[in-house]
Amino acid sequence: MLEGGPERRARITQDIMDRTGIDEAMIERLVSLFYQRVQLDPIIGPVFAARIDDWPAHIRKLCAFWSSVALMSGRYHGAPMQVHMSLPINDAHFDRWLDLFEQTANELCPPAAAAHFIERARRIGDSFEMGIAAQQGMVRGARHQTERPDLMRPLMPDDAAQ
Repeated sequence: MLEGGPERRARITQDIMDRTGIDEAMIERLVSLFYQRVQLDPIIGPVFAARIDDWPAHIRKLCAFWSSVALMSGRYHGAPMQVHMSLPINDAHFDRWLDLFEQTANELCPPAAAAHFIERARRIGDSFEMGIAAQQGMVRGARHQTERPDLMRPLMPDDAAQ
């Protein structure tokens, strides 16, 4: 019998939780502390301050976003790329966002969870940078993703049995 969407999503989410230790409470702690730091940051804080009037509501939205990103929970329903397209941001803003995020994840989370969050944050940063560049008629490659040798190797015959 084929597994339906909700059952499959729940199985994937549980697998990620088992492998990383990430749960909704960890996501809330990470997002809350990270955005406290963002608000105080001289580089990216002003960008957020000019646009966010209700921080508690924004934090709830960001927790749903990170739940969807980190746990594949499907909690977030939105279009973050569209929101970021018109912001007055550049490479320095993305670099600072990632630096703060990585520091916070490494401080708060066990190593497997921090690595999981950071890998996804780098993908998000690269995706946003490439999307903004494309909107401006430029082509840009990924700057933040680290190579994953385990994902880059050729598929071997024994892999099918695993």
